[in-house]
Amino acid sequence: MTSMQPRQDVVNVICMKWGTKFGPEYVNILHNMVQRYLARPHRFICITDNAEGFNPGIESLPIPSAGPADTNFAHGWRKLAMFASPLGDLKGMTLFLDLDVVIVDRLDPLFEYKPGEICVVRDYRMIRVRGDDFVGNTSVLRFNAGEDPQVLEDFIAAWDGDKAIYRNEQEFLSHWFHSRGRWQHWPDTWCPSFKHDCVALGPLSYITTPKIPEGAKVIVFHGDPKPEDALAGKGSKWYRKIRPTPWVRDYWR
Repeated sequence: MTSMQPRQDVVNVICMKWGTKFGPEYVNILHNMVQRYLARPHRFICITDNAEGFNPGIESLPIPSAGPADTNFAHGWRKLAMFASPLGDLKGMTLFLDLDVVIVDRLDPLFEYKPGEICVVRDYRMIRVRGDDFVGNTSVLRFNAGEDPQVLEDFIAAWDGDKAIYRNEQEFLSHWFHSRGRWQHWPDTWCPSFKHDCVALGPLSYITTPKIPEGAKVIVFHGDPKPEDALAGKGSKWYRKIRPTPWVRDYWR
């Protein structure tokens, strides 16, 4: 008699696309990566204002209203729409991924780690600049769809104060969930920053090709450069040279 494997609930992987900053190819590449690196049953959904050009197998949902963020696209405020309730017909564990991440290893552990908790990347800038170690980078965020509508309601109700206090949507979310004891970070090795953790420091960046850190699952391309820039060796600063990074093509496709 063969042993029965425990049934795994279907989980959701979502992304968001609005305006013209990212084309449908970013959604398609992200979908391809998820198919390669997530074994458990799942749905892939893009929350968007334009679903033209998407691969078969990509579901789409219209972007729910986020109040003042509907017309204020700066600083990622519109991403708060993912906390709308209902969020289409989505329920249960949901992994949000920014369009410009590069997946390099299995995603299944991101659904197994601290089930029931809200998990996020520890923010790179806030650790280095301000030392607020609870602030998260929402490029890789796991939550339960439809279960925290108060997030969006509180944001809309206090918009004028929010934008004066918080730099962006991820600071708002960090303070909101942290104050309720519900903000957890992924293990630090899982979601490294391309420019901070893959690129060598200072003068070494001029002679060293960026490397994938040990234990990485999702490389986060926050700000600049983007994956296509890293491939071509673009996006350098005087203090940080970006050499052509061919391994990006192995994963970002």
